[in-house]
Amino acid sequence: MTCFAAFLLGGDCVRILVDADACPVKAVITRLAKQYKIAVVMVLDSSHIFSDGYSQVITVDTGRDSADYYLANLMRAGDIVVTQDYGVAAMALGKGARAINQDGLIYGADNMDRLLFERHLGQKVRRAGGRTRGVKKRTAEMDMRFEKALKEMLQNNQEGMDK
Repeated sequence: MTCFAAFLLGGDCVRILVDADACPVKAVITRLAKQYKIAVVMVLDSSHIFSDGYSQVITVDTGRDSADYYLANLMRAGDIVVTQDYGVAAMALGKGARAINQDGLIYGADNMDRLLFERHLGQKVRRAGGRTRGVKKRTAEMDMRFEKALKEMLQNNQEGMDK
């Protein structure tokens, strides 16, 4: 069953929602979305410019977490949310969406509490004037892990639609 057919039968179509401000895998997302015929919504703030000719791009005001809150309001059950923000991922899971980060880590009930706690500890260290590790340099292996994980999510979604 296609997404359009599911929509005609009263169901919702799965979308890929992207926290696109600092997302290094936008091209991979778009390529796979085209392949699986799934809509993509990229949400970014006005300090970033993006267009790929396929995705719906939503630009929000520049401001702390403005793209995150907009994205949270768009989420619905069944969506796939791509974000590196643990808070956004937690909101996605709470709404029945699935969430994945740019390195292919699939967020779930089994890892979310630990990730949020680690984020909290890092914030405490930084507030106290300490330093935490920065972001690792992006590698081709990270891109391949992300592509494999997203492809599995999309295949599982497609198999569910075919039933």
